[in-house]
Amino acid sequence: MTPQLAPDAFVVSRKVLAILIRLNIVAGVLIAALLVASLLAKGFVMQALQIPGDAEHVALFPGMQLIMVLGIVAVPITHAVLSELLAIVETVRSGEPFVVRNAERLKRIAWAVLVLEVLHLVIAGVASGVSTPRAPIDITWDFSIARWLTVLLLFVLARVFESGARMRADLEGTV
Repeated sequence: MTPQLAPDAFVVSRKVLAILIRLNIVAGVLIAALLVASLLAKGFVMQALQIPGDAEHVALFPGMQLIMVLGIVAVPITHAVLSELLAIVETVRSGEPFVVRNAERLKRIAWAVLVLEVLHLVIAGVASGVSTPRAPIDITWDFSIARWLTVLLLFVLARVFESGARMRADLEGTV
């Protein structure tokens, strides 16, 4: 990569991460608004979402509310991932990527991604449990080796950054 391209990549990365942070917040606000509306105007929301009100679908609406709550829980976790990634981009841009703080950030990202994956599994389980043929909730969970490898890779990268920071400190100590 030529030096002229690097600043553009950092600018784009920062802008994309800033947009994703804002979109995540907007999604959280919208989910929270839907949850509040479902609590204050259950009949209206059920009608708007075309949820049957018969005995067969008695668990559907509370299940959907639980999914909303879990979606709201995912927002600050996603925010933490995006914010930590933005902080890493800033240290790389400044020419100081191999610092202990980045190793810590990568560990936090790895744990957060693991939690998000488990949340995804729980949400799919709730959806599957309350969904009916007449009122299906189309949220599924499929095993993806890529997502689990991503978590593993993040933990490994955290260790690499930790080792890099240690080697850098040792090198600076010898100069």
